[in-house]
Parts: sequence; C-alpha cells; structure tokens
Amino acid sequence: MTWYQIFRDGPEYERRRRKSPFVPPNISIAHLHAAIPKHLYHKSTAKSLFYIVRNLAITVLFYVFATRIDDLVSAIYDLKAVFPDLYLPQSAASLLKAALWLLYWGWQGFAFAGIWCLGHDAGHDSLSPYPFVNATLGMLLHTFVLTPFYAWRSTHRTHHKSTNSMERDETYMPPTRRDFRLPDGKVAVKMDYASVFEETPAFTLFKLFVRQFLDPVDFTTSHNRKGNPKYPRFTSHYLPSSMLFKPAERKSIILSNFAIGCMLFTLGVYIHHNGWNAAVKFYFMPWLFQHNWMVMFTYLQHSDPTIPYYRRNEWTFARGALATVDRPLFGWVGRFFLHNISTDHLAHHFFSGIPFYNLPEATEAIKPVLGEYYNYDSTVIIALIEADCG
Repeated sequence: MTWYQIFRDGPEYERRRRKSPFVPPNISIAHLHAAIPKHLYHKSTAKSLFYIVRNLAITVLFYVFATRIDDLVSAIYDLKAVFPDLYLPQSAASLLKAALWLLYWGWQGFAFAGIWCLGHDAGHDSLSPYPFVNATLGMLLHTFVLTPFYAWRSTHRTHHKSTNSMERDETYMPPTRRDFRLPDGKVAVKMDYASVFEETPAFTLFKLFVRQFLDPVDFTTSHNRKGNPKYPRFTSHYLPSSMLFKPAERKSIILSNFAIGCMLFTLGVYIHHNGWNAAVKFYFMPWLFQHNWMVMFTYLQHSDPTIPYYRRNEWTFARGALATVDRPLFGWVGRFFLHNISTDHLAHHFFSGIPFYNLPEATEAIKPVLGEYYNYDSTVIIALIEADCG
C-alpha cells in the first residue's frame, strides 16, 4: 500500500457504492447453519481463561511501564553526566514524558478494550459451556472497566435480536427526515438539505471528540443520547425499573449496580492512598482511550453509507445480521487485543454463541453462502475518520 492510499476508500466499499439498485437479501439461515462445522461451537473454559490471563498480564505490564516513565526520562537526562557534550534541552524532557504517557494511555486503552471484549463474549455465554462461569467472568471483566454487566448484556442482546431495525435496535440510531424537520423525500429539493448538511468542520470535529471520548460518560449518566428514540430522554441503565429491562431482570441489574459500586469504592481507596493524579494517569485516561477505540469499532460495525437500516415491514433477522461490516481495524492489534470483534462481526451476529477464537474459521465457512452479501471493508481508519468528519 502506498502512503496516499490511507486517505482512500477501500475497493470493497467502492464496489458496494457502485452497485445499484440495492436488493434486500433473502439468505437462508438454515444454509448458513449447515455451512458451519460443528466443532466451531465448542466452548473451552480453559482456552478462554488463557486469553483472559494473557490480556490481564499485558495490562499489568503496561501499568508497570507507566510507573517507570518518570524514572526513564530522568535516566535519559543522567546521560549528560557521562556525555557532557550531549545536548538535551529541558523542553525535550517534557515532550518525551508527554509522548510516553500518550503511548501508555493508547496501548493500555487497547488492553482495557480487550478486557471489555472478553466480557462481551461472556455476555453471549461463549467463553464457557457453564452459564455461571460466563456470568462470573463477565461480571468481573466488565466491572473492572466500569460497565454494568447485566444492564449492558440485556440491551446488547436486544441489539442482536433487532440489528438495524429502525423501531427496535438499541444504539447508534440514524436520524430521520422528521428529526431534521425535512420535507418528504418526494417533494424535497437540494435547498432543503443545505442548512442541515453543510460542512462545519469545527463543530463536526467537536462532535467527533464527544462521541469518541465522552460516550462512556453518556452511558454512565444515562443520557440515552445514542439510544433508541422510543425511550424517553435520561432513560437509565442503572434503574432496575427502567423501560430497558424486563421485570425478571431487575435483581440482576441491582447486582450489576452493586458490583460497580464496589469498583468505585476500590478506586476511592486507591485515590485515598495515591491521590487523584495517579488515578487519572494510570486508570481514567486509559479508560477514556478504551472508549475511544470501542466507540470507533462499535460504530463502524453497523454504520456505512452502503449499509441499510430497515423499517418494520422490511426487517428480518437475517437482513439485520447482514447489515454488518467486517473491518480489519488496527490490523494485528485488533485481532490480538480486541479478540476478532471487528474482523469477524458478521459471523458473530449470526452465531453469537461461537467463541471469538473460532470466528475467523466461521467467517470463511459462510462466505460462499453469503456471496455478494458478505460485507467487508479494508478502508484504513484514517480515511474512515476523514469521511466521518467531512
């Protein structure tokens, strides 16, 4: 790949964009199930624990590296005693320290996102054949990154049952003409769209920053900004009686809330002994970067100009699952840290019980059945962000 191609759309996207008119798929789910080798459904608790331990070990190693950043910068400056002619201005020390902290926040953010992805699989009962083990692992993993496990699991399962349904999906719902107060498409003219879609780079960049870094705060404060508009504003993920949940789920929501309270208490103890500065540097900044990566891949899994949302009479489970894009986001980093969540998301929507480590093989198995309805996009992240800001 030449350097300028990082600003171009992938060839797969270009082919979908030129394809006209769009014909809603009618794929047989039975044919897809028949294409999946039975061994891919096997869930190994030991194998899942290996990936969890590996992810947690890397998280600890990143943390240890961060505790040595100040010493590392000081050691570099001590070289001046050995090499008196070595020119190292004080401003360079500040820049080096800032660069190392950004390096830690970004990579630890990937490690935190990996913890969340493993909790996501526990929410689908795909880490272990034993529901209690999945619930325990999911609770521990998600609570560490301040995600209420049962509340998230409930709405996420609804998302899987109603993917890209305008009436029932749970997140990243696209605005409609009514939201923009636009006239009906049969009578609208170009001038009607000018004030709505004209480019405002500064404001668009601000919205991008809010979405990438502050969406976790949106979830925490229950603003419901990205949720389905059928719910009233400020619908809470922490209120057991919320419209988001069934009455039978209320005890589980309380348990999730209790777990989050325990994590916040643990953080409070850490802050009491080490101060806010340490908590922000070592935990909260990676936590924000984690959500930057998470919002990026979750948004792009179902958001694409060529991917439709369906209204009530047109939606089927298969069409919703096919309204998904596999993207090799972050290359090997995405596969290693994010456990195939973005690279094999379409297969995951059809077979959410298949463990993440078997999803690449599942993807290859269903490609011949899906044919042209398999959505893949190799567009580099820089081009995707540029398009999102444009």
